[in-house]
Amino acid sequence: MDERDDCGRVPGVLYLAATPIGNLEDMTYRAVRIMSEADLIAAEDTRHTRQLLAHFDIHTRLVSYHEHNKLTKGPELVDYMLSGKDLVCVSDAGMPGICDPGSHLAGLAIEAGIEVAPLPGANAALSALICSGLDTTRFTFAGFLPRTAKKQRELLEKVKGHEETLIFYEAPHHLKATLKEMAAFLGEWRKAAVCRELTKKFEEFRRGTLAEHLAYYAENEPRGEFVIVVEGAGEALEHAPENPMELYEAFLAQGMDRKEAMRETAKKLGISRREVYAILLGNR
Repeated sequence: MDERDDCGRVPGVLYLAATPIGNLEDMTYRAVRIMSEADLIAAEDTRHTRQLLAHFDIHTRLVSYHEHNKLTKGPELVDYMLSGKDLVCVSDAGMPGICDPGSHLAGLAIEAGIEVAPLPGANAALSALICSGLDTTRFTFAGFLPRTAKKQRELLEKVKGHEETLIFYEAPHHLKATLKEMAAFLGEWRKAAVCRELTKKFEEFRRGTLAEHLAYYAENEPRGEFVIVVEGAGEALEHAPENPMELYEAFLAQGMDRKEAMRETAKKLGISRREVYAILLGNR
């Protein structure tokens, strides 16, 4: 049934359209058609999106909608759709609503009774995950780490016991520091895939431990945009180092109490709980 307003008008539709993350051939036929037919396109960066529209010969009017104007622009766009106009929201690359203000606009539209529809396509996180070689059955998308060291450590402390695969985004100038924090909090033996420039000319997947990635980027300057895929705590314990203290802390991170963590450490190393206890006392 149509959701008509007091004047009998049917609201338009908000389309959340995926755009290429590098390779323009990843644009879908459906997205091109609907972006051509829509009344307006809300773009994170109009200069960037204008180049995309020119490539596909799309002449729909553009408006700027980004993190810094979403609180004022969002309600205006909702009113525009309530008048019966269709709107397409796009980010600079990939799916809108993932680490950008598209999710805010979707929330406002849903509150106003406006239909929200996806135009699916390219996504960096899932593209990295399926090529990582790590478990894809369960995963947590963490996005970009917070910029302050305190907040970074709080987040890493929170997810280090998660058994599912972890996915992070990172910019090149922060990559080394981020890998260092991950190695310290998640365990340098954890397997990870560091994926850069996905779908672009210099696309690269590096697979190894966090320690190996740290060593590589200590000698090679990071270039391009990165996705870091890290194995979950459950898998990591299968090849954790034979270090009682690190094993004990890894079991604690999984949610075990101290007694249970001590027992599992002894079991994995083939030593007595008394020996584990003595080692832990010596490390205090």
